[in-house]
Amino acid sequence: MLNKELIDKNPIRHLNVCTESNVTSRMGLVISRAGLGKTAILVQIALDSLLNGKQVIHVSAGQSLEKTRVWYDDMFKDIVAGCKLDNPYEVYDEIMHNRMIMTFKESKLSRAKLEERMNDLVYQNVIRPSCIVVDGYDFTCADQQFLADLKEMAKSMELQIWFSAVSHRDDERVSASGVPAPCHGVEGFFDTVIVLQAAAKSECIDLNIVKDTTGVSKCGKVLKLDAKTFMIKEGC
Repeated sequence: MLNKELIDKNPIRHLNVCTESNVTSRMGLVISRAGLGKTAILVQIALDSLLNGKQVIHVSAGQSLEKTRVWYDDMFKDIVAGCKLDNPYEVYDEIMHNRMIMTFKESKLSRAKLEERMNDLVYQNVIRPSCIVVDGYDFTCADQQFLADLKEMAKSMELQIWFSAVSHRDDERVSASGVPAPCHGVEGFFDTVIVLQAAAKSECIDLNIVKDTTGVSKCGKVLKLDAKTFMIKEGC
């Protein structure tokens, strides 16, 4: 019951990430300019899976283990804010046993490096994740075979795999469906694409679902992100 209350409180439920539909795998992408909440969205997605009793691997490039942990601490604190629960942090301590953080010093992940780490964790049954979030992958020199391999792994292992990507003001290239560079040429690997943009005449950030082939998230839907907490917010 406690987990159910926290799941309902998690604003990421609007994306129906952890769903009871027939969708068993998904490749997702969250893209925006720097500082608009990509990591926060990935952490909310991971927390939703954890609260639903799933295991999660968080792959972080260019960010320390401690800083990644702080993201989870802060986002969980925001989720439980306003909840009249006696011991929500008992749940937090419990679900963190199902989270594994993998860090890389460089921003460019390679297939070989990730596979080496994944083999140790997944194929030796150290952890069997239902969700993998990849924060910090450099899409300016994306390895399409790497993305194809992960998409195949998502299908074969029934995984949700979510990436973050940084777009740049001086690169105006965009795909027909609205996916900005540097991901405009690799959008075919992703089932769901979310674009974060600063909202005009507002302190909020627009969360635009520009692509969804799963039928789980409503394509074209615009949600609001609190610019201070990076939490998805209703009535912003």
